[in-house]
Amino acid sequence: MKILALNSGASSQKSCLYELSPPFPIDPPAPLWEARMEWGFAGGQAELRIRNAAGRSRTETLPIDFHAGPMPSEIRGGQDRTAALERMLGGLWEGPACQISGPGEIAAVGHRVVHGGPDFRQPTRVTPEVIAAILHLAEFAPLHNRAEVEGIRLIERVLGNVPQVAVFDTAFHRRMPEAATVYPGPYAWTEEGIQRYGFHGINHAYCSWRAAHMLGKEAASLRLITCHLGNGCSLAAVRGGRSIDTTMGFTPLDGLMMGSRSGSVDPGILIHLVRKHGYSAEDLDRILNRESGLIGLSGVSRDMREIVAARQANPRARLAFDVFLHRLRSSIGAMLASLGGLDALVFTAGIGENSPEVREGACEPFRFLGLQLDPARNRQTANGIDRDIAAENSTVRVLVIGAQEDWAIARECWNLLHPNQSPAGG
Repeated sequence: MKILALNSGASSQKSCLYELSPPFPIDPPAPLWEARMEWGFAGGQAELRIRNAAGRSRTETLPIDFHAGPMPSEIRGGQDRTAALERMLGGLWEGPACQISGPGEIAAVGHRVVHGGPDFRQPTRVTPEVIAAILHLAEFAPLHNRAEVEGIRLIERVLGNVPQVAVFDTAFHRRMPEAATVYPGPYAWTEEGIQRYGFHGINHAYCSWRAAHMLGKEAASLRLITCHLGNGCSLAAVRGGRSIDTTMGFTPLDGLMMGSRSGSVDPGILIHLVRKHGYSAEDLDRILNRESGLIGLSGVSRDMREIVAARQANPRARLAFDVFLHRLRSSIGAMLASLGGLDALVFTAGIGENSPEVREGACEPFRFLGLQLDPARNRQTANGIDRDIAAENSTVRVLVIGAQEDWAIARECWNLLHPNQSPAGG
């Protein structure tokens, strides 16, 4: 059974095709076909890279304008971006890196959906009502939910009635204790559904399972802090395989400093900007989501690799790196307090997997726990291999685990569509 996974991010669109049949392998398999499209918030161009199982690849640059025209009721800048997405999807059955003979070979499509609100606690078959609910929640995840509906609508147009499944990033955190989800505002907020939802749950859940496998222990016995550090960043405190605390909140804007998002700021700053400078809600949305974080402080880039390369000669790049580390360390400490101990610290996603400088800086204050990195292991190139980078005598293991959201999405599609054939393994 061929399942296509679509993973829409704030700055990219990934797509992977898997062939699934149980029993599933312990180690996530390479996709039969994969594509990635990346663009800048300013619009202009997107880079599309496609690779198939035979190793054939293609790269091209596509025109894209993410902000063309006024904001329609549902999706911004749809035509240009949709055309680019359709070009990516067509690469499955056309061109030098194609993998299948036609769209009829695809049996199901799974979508990562960032915000599921209070109602979506598990993967859900896509219906018109589900699409409407996802769009309603786009108010709280403006960089994501609209793009995800755009992908759903594209699949409907190109593939017809193929089953589609929404896999929600918030679902893994829906059983957090009430003390971790309720904001200390008026209780009416809670009644209105304003609460901490948490995000990146697909990958936090996968990494907690993968960590247990790597350590040769049952997930129920482990206390983990999973650090999803990419263009978007969040931590989760995972005890017994369940999320009990996390850094993102009502929206993906909360918590850690990120590539272009501020993370947590004093709300008094926003009141000050409204009163003194007359900022609108749209102004604040743009500043906090697109002009803050690494790019806002450094003026260099939202890419940690470029920040690290520039920090010796550029004081603002150094400041951005230092603030990122300070906030990461503080949040690890907060997750540690929620857990009451720690068996393993897990790094995942682009920065977590590829920045030894960030991993070293994040771990350094926690030597009092007996946590010690092995410097040589930490500096090794990942090459896609999950690994333990802690010193042999470290009392806390430090794991680097490749993000596998696409494989997890494909698995969830199978589980939903074949509930009586779903194996219990990874």
